[in-house]
Amino acid sequence: MLERLNHAMEHIERRLDGDIDPEELARIAGTSVYHLRRMFSALAGMPLSEYVRRRRLTLAAAEVVAGRDTLLDIAVRHGYGSGEAFARAFRAMHGVGPGQARRAGATLSSQPRMSFRLVVEGNSDMRHRIERKQAFGVVGYKARVPLVHAGPNEAIIEFVRGIGRERLDGLAKLSDQEPEGVVAVCDDLDPSRAEGTELDYYQAVITSSPVPEGMTGLRVPAGTWAVFTADGPMPQAVQTLWRDVFTQWFPSNPYASRPGPEILRVRPAGDGTEGEAELWLPVEGTAR
Repeated sequence: MLERLNHAMEHIERRLDGDIDPEELARIAGTSVYHLRRMFSALAGMPLSEYVRRRRLTLAAAEVVAGRDTLLDIAVRHGYGSGEAFARAFRAMHGVGPGQARRAGATLSSQPRMSFRLVVEGNSDMRHRIERKQAFGVVGYKARVPLVHAGPNEAIIEFVRGIGRERLDGLAKLSDQEPEGVVAVCDDLDPSRAEGTELDYYQAVITSSPVPEGMTGLRVPAGTWAVFTADGPMPQAVQTLWRDVFTQWFPSNPYASRPGPEILRVRPAGDGTEGEAELWLPVEGTAR
């Protein structure tokens, strides 16, 4: 998988001065656009679109400094419809405008070319199982929250606090299948997975029951799920697990992520700062 992903990275380099078709990149990588974007974000630490933008602006900076072409010609060549749009993007990355960059001594940023390799430590075992579930319902309370990659998500903490213990206890009684109990469900995430983008977050149960008044429901079709477990300090253990799934497990196994909600069950231990987590991710088999 990583070898094919590196072929896709080479394709990006050849097309930086033209259109880059995500469908073509996914075909080269041997996966779907959806999985390619998620895989890249987990491996690179930035969205695929951001990497392409930064690579183009890196090349554009060299052309600006060389001074052989007008700034407008450079802007158009790198996909900007106007000099103003190019100047804004250039300044956002490099800290100076393209006009200033042509002066001697300007300090510019650079986005190196990326390539990927799999490092196997051999000292950890990713506990997982594959489950096939029939269609089911997610029932509970919903909020739109920002994505946070590391540390507490204050928006989620405030949302759950506002629901209250009494309503959560009542919600738990509706659970009638795995994963049991009150779970966190994330859906409708931005494909880039960029920090701060928004998603639908549910405090909910997995159930066949109808949606009670005052709650929100989400219908999930039948499909295959990869279920991962981890324990340790929360939320760090969950955030590390999610990262390792995409950087280690997916490249090593014949599965790709597919659209669908992500389900997390956490069982607190001790004073609540630690716990055991079970993460359910929708997957589909891929040809090797």
